[in-house]
Amino acid sequence: MVIGIPKEIKRHEYRVSITPGGAAELAREGHSVLVETDAGTGSGIEDRAYLQGGAEICGREELFGRSDLIVKVKEPLAEEFHFFRRGQALFTYLHLAPNAPLLEFLLEREITAIGYETLEKDGTLPLLTPMSEVAGRMAPLVGAFYLHKQDGGAGILPCGVPGVKPARALILGAGVVGTNAARICTGLGMDTTVLNRSVERLQELEELFPGRLKTLVLNGQILREEIETADLVVGAVLVPGGRTPLLISREMLRSMKRGSVLVDVSIDQGGCAETSRPTTHDDPIYLEEGVVHYTVANMPGAYPRTSTLALANATLQYISILAGRGIDEALKSDAALAGAVNTQGGAIVHRALADAMQKR
Repeated sequence: MVIGIPKEIKRHEYRVSITPGGAAELAREGHSVLVETDAGTGSGIEDRAYLQGGAEICGREELFGRSDLIVKVKEPLAEEFHFFRRGQALFTYLHLAPNAPLLEFLLEREITAIGYETLEKDGTLPLLTPMSEVAGRMAPLVGAFYLHKQDGGAGILPCGVPGVKPARALILGAGVVGTNAARICTGLGMDTTVLNRSVERLQELEELFPGRLKTLVLNGQILREEIETADLVVGAVLVPGGRTPLLISREMLRSMKRGSVLVDVSIDQGGCAETSRPTTHDDPIYLEEGVVHYTVANMPGAYPRTSTLALANATLQYISILAGRGIDEALKSDAALAGAVNTQGGAIVHRALADAMQKR
């Protein structure tokens, strides 16, 4: 099979979807790997490294024209649409629920679109997990930074000093993002509370961080009470393939302390706050109701070297299955890949995505 690795064009997106080692492994399996010129430079990977691994370096038009399977990091942007051939296969982060134009394009062009974020195996999301770990660990760090006064923050040092209380962190969700956010918040010495609907997951967190955080069941009343005193809120909720539930209304936001910070990691799936809208790494924040919003839609892209290696380690085995068996046979024989398909043959085939579209 011919596998295409385009250079990402999303603003300040420096990740690449495969490493030279991964390209070499696919080449050894008999596949042709086409890598767009300079696709890996943002992650510190030069073209010659891919060439040494047996890949070809080519331009974008040739890459899309020859490839059977396009493997990306982020969802295609409008300026990439015309490169796709009808019926081509795409393997990437899709996040389609809040992105109607991309969804309409994939349906019209009959693209078999397989989402990293919707691939489930043994109750886990193995291709979302590495980037969720990065984003979860980033969230308290960027939130702590924007608590400084210059950008509208409250001027609170997150860890406090002797005789002065530390900042109070509120984490919404106890999945991979929430757990990793809790790890960093507690490590920074913040007064940390995690809200989650599953009591079982909260029990697991208390075992992971004994005596270092507080846990509460997530419901409207508790959220309203807790958000009023939070200095940093991390939105870490997820519905695989569907739109993130809106947990924080504008009314709730108004009750927050002036200069507090909201880091909405769930912005890729629409965001968990009524006031959240996607931002970029070069313009990451805005003030709404006196609250600093950090809502960058590709947070792990800020650390591309770490993120590329972590993502490529997870995706390679599935790229190998898709290429080795062929797209159709792979989707028939591998349940995890089959469940990750969002669109195929001009139809929405992922249930959570279909449900999200019906609710629009």
